[in-house]
Parts: sequence; C-alpha cells; structure tokens
Amino acid sequence: MTISKDLLDQLLSGVDNANDLFSEQGLMKELKVRLMERMLGAELTEHLDYEPDGDPSRQQVNRRNGTTQQDAIGQ
Repeated sequence: MTISKDLLDQLLSGVDNANDLFSEQGLMKELKVRLMERMLGAELTEHLDYEPDGDPSRQQVNRRNGTTQQDAIGQ
C-alpha cells in the first residue's frame, strides 16, 4: 500500500514543529491509537464472525457488548 502525497499533506497540514508530531497529543500518538483500534475491531469481527452493526447467529455464544468512544489523546 502506498500513502499518497495528498494524504500526507492533509495529515501534516497542522504540524508546525516536532511537538505537533511526537508529543502526547501529537499526530503520531493519534495515528497509533486509531490504527490499533481499527486492527482490534477487525480482529474481533473475524473472531466473532459478524460485523459490529450485524446480528450474531443464534449459535454464537460470544457477543459484542457495545462500544464507547474514548478520547485516547490526553489520557
């Protein structure tokens, strides 16, 4: 997969210094958190064999118990 120059420009549009990239509230932390959330969600979907907004089969004993939006930046 290749990340386009336009996407990089968009991501870096608010970056003025190294702190904007690497601090606890920086872009790199936010990207890492969002990527991990996406990967874990995909893993759960694969494990449970149904999408987050889908209905599990009657034989499925493991179920999603819902989600809450958390502000990972600043924690």
